[in-house]
Amino acid sequence: MAVIAAGGPPAAIAAKTATSVIPIVFTTGDDPVQTGLVPNLNRPGSNVTGVHLFLSNLGAKKLGLLRDLLPQATVIGGLLNSASQNAEVQAKDLQAAGNAVGLRVQIAHANNDEEIDSAFATLSKQQIGAMMVGSDPYYISRREKIIALAARYAIPAFYELRDFVDDGGLMSYGTDIDDGYRQAAIYAGRILKGEKPGDLPVLQSTKFQFVINLKTAKALGLSISDNLLTLADEVIE
Repeated sequence: MAVIAAGGPPAAIAAKTATSVIPIVFTTGDDPVQTGLVPNLNRPGSNVTGVHLFLSNLGAKKLGLLRDLLPQATVIGGLLNSASQNAEVQAKDLQAAGNAVGLRVQIAHANNDEEIDSAFATLSKQQIGAMMVGSDPYYISRREKIIALAARYAIPAFYELRDFVDDGGLMSYGTDIDDGYRQAAIYAGRILKGEKPGDLPVLQSTKFQFVINLKTAKALGLSISDNLLTLADEVIE
């Protein structure tokens, strides 16, 4: 028996369309039910199951950490990819999280290099105190550019994945991607041993990482509180 390992919705949906027989194990940051991968998380009931990396709906947690860093901030920027299926969900989550703590959120959309440049320029003029960079594969591929623009405009930026912080970004909070892939690999192994994917509930991420880059914080003139340093899973110096 073979197993197809698929990434996010485009690849997983293509695989699902191609076969209803070969088991498919996906890893996705988008809601698997909303994107049509499975009808139910607990009982997928077909040849498809996998891991929901839970990259969205973390606005409240991230804004809480950001307020510890920048208690004086009143306006927060959000950079989202309008071409993403998840953009609207992320925008609503960020706006709701901002409203809950009295922060005004300015959303800028960008899905190419020119729009990213324009978004940073626009948000900078709006005197944002910090920026939340949305979860999106395109942004991961353009992270060097985004990190450089954040430095140029002296904007404290909060990212979804630690890859950004490893490359010079300020802070990240999100799913431990490696752990998600490990869970998917375990599912693939169980299916190869005879279990049916439709009987395996879609797993939700339970392991998250909070990473801080102290060198970047120093360059921005920011002081990291002892509380944040204690909460951090890793501090890059």
